[in-house]
Amino acid sequence: MRKIEPGWPGEERWIWLRLKLIADVGLVGLPNAGKSTFLSVTSRAKPKIADYPFTTLVPQLGVVAVGSREFVLADIPGLIEGASEGVGLGHRFLGHVERCRVLLHLIDATAEDVVESYSTIRNELAAYDDGLANKEEIIALNKMDSVTDDELETKVKSLKSISKKPVHAISAVIGENVEPLLFALLKIVDDSKAAEKAVQEAEEQSLAGEEPSTWQP
Repeated sequence: MRKIEPGWPGEERWIWLRLKLIADVGLVGLPNAGKSTFLSVTSRAKPKIADYPFTTLVPQLGVVAVGSREFVLADIPGLIEGASEGVGLGHRFLGHVERCRVLLHLIDATAEDVVESYSTIRNELAAYDDGLANKEEIIALNKMDSVTDDELETKVKSLKSISKKPVHAISAVIGENVEPLLFALLKIVDDSKAAEKAVQEAEEQSLAGEEPSTWQP
């Protein structure tokens, strides 16, 4: 004999799922800042590279080797003014860098106003999500081989003044000053992982009813 009971009314709903790539470093900047070139010379990724804007149409991932270590670098399509409101392509993919531990902000040294280039990206990050704007950031002035030494020095000073941060002058295409930049990124990634591990261990000890260890080697 089978027993049957009345069921409950069914439900129907639409669910939107957002895939977020997981990477250690998020690469941001205006179109043609040299992001795809940087990714291609520091990893085995083969992004499309051309001398016109928006050659990157989808996020790209690459594994970057630094000495005997590695970290994952995510490159998203170039951002432009108004990206947080849907202008251009990059706004669709900003969510992919939300989980990155550090942002690498690449700026074109040949731009007439590098401060404006920097401010445009910073404003769009803040408008999209305060969490992105508050992430640790390393600034790199790319294409240093395409400007004079005096022009480079002036632009580096301008960026330092507005950002209150160190500025790395590099040339991704010839590899100049790229390695020190990679080690600087790796240090931030390592520090972030160590801090995250310490918090996790403290939470586990707390759940187990133990006092967090304060011992220092």
